[in-house]
Amino acid sequence: MTEDMILLNKSGGVARVTLNRPDLRNAFNDVLISELHAMLVDIEQDPSVRAVVLAGNGPAFCAGADLGWMKRMADFEHAQNLSDAQALADMLATLDRIQKPTIARVHGAAFAGGTGLVAACDMAIGSLDAKFCFSEVRLGLSPATISPYVLRAIGERAARRYFLTAEIFDSAEAYRLGLLSALVPPDALDATVDALVQHLLAGGPQALAKIKDLIMAVSGQPVNEALSVNTAERIADIRVSPEGREGIASFLEKRKPSWSFAS
Repeated sequence: MTEDMILLNKSGGVARVTLNRPDLRNAFNDVLISELHAMLVDIEQDPSVRAVVLAGNGPAFCAGADLGWMKRMADFEHAQNLSDAQALADMLATLDRIQKPTIARVHGAAFAGGTGLVAACDMAIGSLDAKFCFSEVRLGLSPATISPYVLRAIGERAARRYFLTAEIFDSAEAYRLGLLSALVPPDALDATVDALVQHLLAGGPQALAKIKDLIMAVSGQPVNEALSVNTAERIADIRVSPEGREGIASFLEKRKPSWSFAS
């Protein structure tokens, strides 16, 4: 793995993943996509990691695709383009489905695929200086691979506007649309992310994973008997789990549960 392209720090239950191509505003190419995917798989399998923070080094979070990579893609046949696009789709899906809670730390530009990274995270804390754009249409392209995550975050109506116009919109609009979970001054960005991390570290690790699965299973489903049965089974299962029993016992005994990493 190329250490310089992505930085990884695991400490205190948190994996901090930092895109590290500051001179290119952390634009990604096929190598970065592959390495980020592999890193997420490793994090998924590491029981010491309880939360993930995704950030960008330098002046931007992620400016989308690397121009050099795009030049090479221009000469690809359809089969090569399909393989290339599938790698990006697989990486985004892994980020979306990872069992650990994920927080995007967003500053500067988050354009095109960079906005997809933001949308695929569970939470996104944005600096007031953050800017967003779905620039694909200006290149005669489509934001296809990021669309499931962005549409889920901002809704169809907003996507119809910003996908088609490629307007640059600011952090206040991103917050209004739901792409950002919180909006803070640049000097409060790290403190706000760290405060969220502390909340996550106080939760049961299995409960966090099961809640993420619950949200995906319940979202968009009709409220009917089948859903009622499914949710009842889920809470019954977790109540009798070792983590659930420890959580209830610690609450009744007014002590911190054994699995809490919160300071």
